[in-house]
Amino acid sequence: MNQISQTANPQLPLIRSGALLGAIYMICAGFTFALVNLATQYLTMRLGVASPFVAFGQYFAALLFSLPWLMKVGLKAARTKAPGRHLLRVIFAVLGVQAWVAGLAYVPIWQGIALIMTSPFFVTLGAHLLLKEKIGIHRLAATVVGFIGGMIILAPWSDGFTIHALWPVVAAFFWAATSLMTKTLTDEEAPEAVTVYLLLFMTPFNGLMAVGSGFVMPDMTALGIIVLSGFFVLLSQWLITRAYSVADAAYVQPFDHVKLAFNVAVGWIAFGFAPVGQFWLGALLIVAASLYILHRETRFSR
Repeated sequence: MNQISQTANPQLPLIRSGALLGAIYMICAGFTFALVNLATQYLTMRLGVASPFVAFGQYFAALLFSLPWLMKVGLKAARTKAPGRHLLRVIFAVLGVQAWVAGLAYVPIWQGIALIMTSPFFVTLGAHLLLKEKIGIHRLAATVVGFIGGMIILAPWSDGFTIHALWPVVAAFFWAATSLMTKTLTDEEAPEAVTVYLLLFMTPFNGLMAVGSGFVMPDMTALGIIVLSGFFVLLSQWLITRAYSVADAAYVQPFDHVKLAFNVAVGWIAFGFAPVGQFWLGALLIVAASLYILHRETRFSR
């Protein structure tokens, strides 16, 4: 109630308004995610650390950093009536993370982050096919435009195309499936339960993937980078949660697209990965289509 009253009071300083804080939190989350992606690409592409181990290490570190919160909420937060759906959501999330990290071992950050932004279009299609939500001609057209933007960036017709470029698309698909499972769970389950199950079970599942790929312990430099990036993984999630807690989702969601610029910048500075010409057209179509879908959903929800 205190946060709501602060947001509604026009006499409060701008820096304390919920709208501005929500935007700041979301932009900071985009920057920290860019740092995670930078560390992931350096670990896999430059240091040669296996991508399944990187994913396992990052989320294991995130779990360790989150232990104070887990101890605070206690086991009562893990009470659930839908353990099967929690398990399925974790599996989808793990597959999405593994695909994303595998992609960053081969494709430049600018290409990966633009393709991962096709995830909302998979959510739209999944909500129609699985949850029986009406998609409408406008949302369908925006979804098609978004996928066209993804195809322009992917450029499967070019000589430089490799099968590894599909990993970010696979990650977008599984993260969309994770979002759909989250939507069904939050209708019945407490937010704490949804978060606790994801934190507790992602690490062992990622560990199985790491063991299956041949568990090789990296050197201390790589381990330090993994631990630091695991902290940024947790920080990013906290910033997103804070953004949605102080401002309306429809307002803060467009600021999520700022992460595209951050990822392009860090990839360019660290690795010299300059986006090619078709990237800008494809990214414009993806961002415009996702913003249009957000606009339509906000309009109808009102």
